[in-house]
Amino acid sequence: MPRVKPFEEFPDHYENWFEENQAIYESELQALRTLLPKGKQVVEIGVGSGRFAAPLEIRTGVEPSAQMRKLARQRGIDAREGVAENLPLDDSQFDFALMVTTICFLDDIEKAFREVQRILKPAGEFIIGFIDRESEVGQTYQQHKHESAFYSIATFYSVDEIISYLKKTGFRDFEFVQTIFRNLSEIKEPEPVKTGYGEGSFVGINAKA
Repeated sequence: MPRVKPFEEFPDHYENWFEENQAIYESELQALRTLLPKGKQVVEIGVGSGRFAAPLEIRTGVEPSAQMRKLARQRGIDAREGVAENLPLDDSQFDFALMVTTICFLDDIEKAFREVQRILKPAGEFIIGFIDRESEVGQTYQQHKHESAFYSIATFYSVDEIISYLKKTGFRDFEFVQTIFRNLSEIKEPEPVKTGYGEGSFVGINAKA
């Protein structure tokens, strides 16, 4: 069952986070930009309110929350109702698929990744952005998850766990970037983006289908 309750009940709280944490948001956007070329057919799965899709010039999204879809459509996104485990999309339709801070809300991560394989064109690419459970921020979120309406329903993953799921579902040739190297409260300007993982709390993975 889709984990949408807090997104339906607290859309303003969700939106306010981006306004109040602009430097963190910009850091994550820049990390994703390094993995996502322009001019390709791209879909964001778990598009939310379009906070990532709009600046990344992604025009198609899938989202289970009606409140989030409404906000995404206001940002010019063709936000379609659906879940990652059963995408309302045709086979071999997209060059790239993106998930940003979505994997922690999936009911069946393996099934979702197989769906991504299905909707990607041959040699398509899957980009995932997420908070590494083993990082400083990931550990903090894990320890305090029940204090947050959003993260109380989340399941956090390590990079190695995501790599394992990607391999199991047929993805290969991984590329990694990372950012957010300090405590969130200390970040006032966008953080640098580095290759690899293990230092930054936010990790981006590009995997080939």
